[in-house]
Amino acid sequence: MSANPGDERRPEHAVLDWVARRTMAVVGGPARFRVIAMLACVLALVTVDQGTLGAVGLEIQRSMDLTNTELGSLSAVSSAAGAAAVLHVGVLTDRVNRVRFLTACIALWSLAMVAGALADSLSWLLCSRIAAGALTAAAGPSVVSLVGDYFPASERGRIYGFILSGEMLGVGFGLLAGSTLAHLLSWRAAFWFLALVGIVFVFVIARKLPEPERGGQSRLPAVTPGKRATPAHDDTARRAVRRRGIGPDPAALLRRDPARMSLWQAIRYVLSIRTNVALIVASVIGYFFFAGLRTFAIVFVHQQYGLSQAALTGLILLVGVGALLGVLSGGRLADHLTRRGHISARMVVPAIGYGTAAVFFVPGLLTTSSAIALPFLFVAAAASAAAIPPLDAARLDVVHFRLWGRAESIRTFLRVGGEAVAPVVFGVLADVLGPGGTTSAQGLRYAFLIMLVPLVANAVVLLHGRHAYPRDVAAAAASERMRG
Repeated sequence: MSANPGDERRPEHAVLDWVARRTMAVVGGPARFRVIAMLACVLALVTVDQGTLGAVGLEIQRSMDLTNTELGSLSAVSSAAGAAAVLHVGVLTDRVNRVRFLTACIALWSLAMVAGALADSLSWLLCSRIAAGALTAAAGPSVVSLVGDYFPASERGRIYGFILSGEMLGVGFGLLAGSTLAHLLSWRAAFWFLALVGIVFVFVIARKLPEPERGGQSRLPAVTPGKRATPAHDDTARRAVRRRGIGPDPAALLRRDPARMSLWQAIRYVLSIRTNVALIVASVIGYFFFAGLRTFAIVFVHQQYGLSQAALTGLILLVGVGALLGVLSGGRLADHLTRRGHISARMVVPAIGYGTAAVFFVPGLLTTSSAIALPFLFVAAAASAAAIPPLDAARLDVVHFRLWGRAESIRTFLRVGGEAVAPVVFGVLADVLGPGGTTSAQGLRYAFLIMLVPLVANAVVLLHGRHAYPRDVAAAAASERMRG
């Protein structure tokens, strides 16, 4: 026995040390972990904002006497403002210091949350949501561009899984923290809390996230304890395309300097890439459904299952675990299949995910028993979340690296437009189909079931788009060689 009891490691410390070592080994070392954590937190802030609005929606609805349509408009104006701002954000992302830009936007977003907490009318609250939506538009293009410059193409699906877990955790945290604070204090307390979180994160990201060089010169090699750093490798999709002798699609070849392209020229080029169009359509459809689901989830669960606050928290946690497992496994599965020779795996895996989610959502929405609904909702959340990382990796595969910011802003513009429309569409359908108005789950249940059709359409779009993917990958590689 040690003479100094303080030298002995407590069991909980040993477990924490093992978890820390295992985490570092999985992500590839402390430097990678720091970057992944910071980028995940950036995405988490966006979804915390959106999740909190859904969580406190019932309290706002009661305190301001709002209809489902008016409640949906709070989310809609935020998304519309983001759509209006994001194209200009994409241009800035390709030209300015991305980390400084992010920190400035997060600081201003915190002030918008303060304004929302002080709102005493619907119009005031709408204005604060417009400001918040415009400021969170910086997250998508900046994170995509930074991921491409920090991590090798061969690992993007897996790395995106880690980073996009921030989105899943952000939604869950926003729903839990928002609903709990609204239940214990008021919906305003949730907004004050988010403002404080944003201010703290401004200082963290400014100190811990360096700006990488563009074009991959700053990519972080994987580091395993006791071993030398593993150099970055070319993407497996590009190697497979070269081995099979697949040539580029002439329409997708970039024949001009991307740095000198105007926004309109960039839009025309990005939309000439057939795979990218399929990915954009899938993104718009997927986020359309989940924007409506996110806005009315808490209201629906309260009405459909009649759960207490504690039971509601437990349900959210378990469904959130399913989403987290899905987002962590989807990219890894697609990367593995790509290495095994399935070139279009980053298109096929999301297609299967969306189709599976649509099937499993149906019984979860129809039953009034939370115990019966839980396993179906768990699988649906996992399947839908698994689609996101490979889709994000595929977008980088088919676009020149000098256009990543603008390409993402175009995708986000259209995606956020869908998010802006969705809550209003869901709200109107719920009001029309539910004779009991805000006191009945019938309207929301029918609205959710009708809107599952787009998820099935997503699977069809991606399966069709997989045929163009190999040639578009070859075109991006050829364009970078010509215009690197």
